[in-house]
Amino acid sequence: MDMSAEEDDSTSPKDQEWPEVEKAEKLARGAALKWASGVFYRPDKLESLGEYRIREIQRNSSILSRIKSTVQSYLEGMSMGLEQLHSAAADVQDVRQALGGVCQSLASSADSFQSLQRLRDVAVEHAQLGSVVQTLPQLFSVQKVLSETFDLLQSQHLLDAHVGLMDLECLRDDILFQLHHHNLLSPSHLASVESLFGGLLALNDALAQHLWHIVANGTRLVSEDPSLFVSTLRIIEREEGIDAALLLRSQPPHGFLPPGRPKCWRQKFFQVAQDTIVAAHFQAVPSNGQGQHLAQHLASLQSSILAELGIVKDLMVQCCPPHYNILAAFAAMYRQGLAKHLRHILTLELEKQEIFALLQWALHVYPSSEMMTHPSLLPEVDVTTLGPLLSVDTVDYLEETYVGKVQATIGEWMQNMLEMEFKEWFSEEEPESDYQGCFQTSLPMIVMKMLDENIQVASLISDTLQQKVHSMALGELEAFLGSLYEDLVGFGKAHQREPTVCKCYVPYLLSTLNNCLALRTSVSSLCADKTSSLEPSKTSLSLNVALEKTQKKACQLLLEELLADLQPLYVQLPSRQWLSGESQLLSGICEVVDKHVKIFCRTHRPIRMHLLSETEHLVMSQYVRALLQKRLVCRNAKERSQMARQMLQDASQLKELFCSLGLEENEQTLQVIADLQELISLKDPSMLSLEVLGFVTKYPDISEDHVSMLLDLRGDASKEIRNNVLEIMVQNPQVLPENYEPVFSNILVPAPEPPFCLGKSKCA
Repeated sequence: MDMSAEEDDSTSPKDQEWPEVEKAEKLARGAALKWASGVFYRPDKLESLGEYRIREIQRNSSILSRIKSTVQSYLEGMSMGLEQLHSAAADVQDVRQALGGVCQSLASSADSFQSLQRLRDVAVEHAQLGSVVQTLPQLFSVQKVLSETFDLLQSQHLLDAHVGLMDLECLRDDILFQLHHHNLLSPSHLASVESLFGGLLALNDALAQHLWHIVANGTRLVSEDPSLFVSTLRIIEREEGIDAALLLRSQPPHGFLPPGRPKCWRQKFFQVAQDTIVAAHFQAVPSNGQGQHLAQHLASLQSSILAELGIVKDLMVQCCPPHYNILAAFAAMYRQGLAKHLRHILTLELEKQEIFALLQWALHVYPSSEMMTHPSLLPEVDVTTLGPLLSVDTVDYLEETYVGKVQATIGEWMQNMLEMEFKEWFSEEEPESDYQGCFQTSLPMIVMKMLDENIQVASLISDTLQQKVHSMALGELEAFLGSLYEDLVGFGKAHQREPTVCKCYVPYLLSTLNNCLALRTSVSSLCADKTSSLEPSKTSLSLNVALEKTQKKACQLLLEELLADLQPLYVQLPSRQWLSGESQLLSGICEVVDKHVKIFCRTHRPIRMHLLSETEHLVMSQYVRALLQKRLVCRNAKERSQMARQMLQDASQLKELFCSLGLEENEQTLQVIADLQELISLKDPSMLSLEVLGFVTKYPDISEDHVSMLLDLRGDASKEIRNNVLEIMVQNPQVLPENYEPVFSNILVPAPEPPFCLGKSKCA
């Protein structure tokens, strides 16, 4: 135990210092144990144990020898490195001592260097004088070179003239640079240099004028003599290279840029092309009042610009450096010039045709294959990168202006059409008939055709303009219907004042109804085609209201004519003669109704059926109204029975009449007369309360006045019975059903006489 404790004590420091050794040893032992258990798991394998032991001992010896060799070489390298480091440290110390000695020597001889300053100044002055001596021949030849360069320029030898200009500028710039470098560039020195090169600026300007004149005629020259144009571009590119070099040299530490630099002649090239070649197309502007000339002017611009761009692509591109991208540059310049030109045109007072032509050209012709996307210009010209000719706000303004002018034209035209229509109403000839024999005029067809044509024309510009014109057209149609309604009112009043003036009064009312039906059909189609939303717009709803109002007015005037013929007959109802069955009242009513309904057949079926239904309702309401006028009061049960029988007979006869005319019995209201006769034929007055309650339930719009008149018509209702009936009505108020068709609401009854009145003659 003591020995094991000592071993533990002896290994403990090593394990604490190298914990990886213990871990590696455990892993090695585990691996060896695993290998041995795999090899010697059978007894017959144990015979080879000695061989395995010898082989492993040899392998371990080999590994140990390699490890010792590696460690030995590592230690030798470390020793050599330490020796070199010691040697380097000694060398550094020697150099430091030598540098210290040099510094001391320089400090002791600094004063002696001051005597060399004069020599330095003399050397600088000698160098300057030497430079001046070298440039004197060139300085003396400046005027000669200027004169020769001017001659070359006049004879159109541009490249040679530019070489002379560059030589003179280079000489001047070198002199100025030397003065600047030696801090001698004073105003006096600068004035001296400028006086020496006084003609240089004039030469530069003269050359520039020649160049810009050539550029201004570039599209013509590239077709006739491209050499001048090419020489111009070569000179411009030379100057661009000189500008770039001088700008680079002007950066610190030099900081000197010769006067007149940079020239920026490439930028000037494009500016001159913009101001001359491009602007030449926009000199002519259609003046105010030229009308259709604007479309011709735009067509001329389209042709000339396309031709110019063709010359640029076919000829000028070959003369210009590729980085000029000359075709795209000219396309952009033309776009800029066109936009400015169109803005100038917009300052004029344009008519609607001119606004349309301008919008159509700017939005559709310009970006189309007829102009900027012409196959001959692709793919160099990309119209999407150029941008539109007109801004969104400008397009919106033009569309609003166009819609306003179209609206004024349509409004005036519709008013004139309506005046002509109104005059036709007083003519002696009936309106035309269609293939079905229905009265009609050309008004709805002409109106809708004009509106639709304007909408279709607007669709050629944009969906937005089409929608604006569509909304405007519906609004104008609504105003037109309002005027038509007023004309109907005036037509009716004129007929009332003097019936002979309006000889075709009814036919034109019928034609107006047919026209309204045609307008309704056209409006429905128009709204369905142009309205994108599922819900109808407010404009279409108000338009339908205006149509309905006009139709009702025409129907009202027709029914007033019918009523005028019926009223003399209804005066006989009720009467003793009618009560006895000897009156020809119903025959007369049937004849009048039949005559008018035959005229109503000159309308289309929807209107005809509506008029027939309204006629039936009018006949019924006037019949009931006549009964309630107190012209007759039954004196006994026999007369009440006769009246009920006659009412039932009249209702049956009228039903047969209207059924024969095409109105189904379930669509008629004549059942009211048959129901009223039950109130009249009731034998027991005490049952009136119950009977009236059932009647009120069936006809909830009947009033107390109506019931009171019916009780008066019976002639046997006591005051107590009357009060009971009216009290029951008050106790059982009726609410009109949602789809209830009014029956008694439109039947007026005479106002009740004041109580305690002794008679009309005496009350007067």
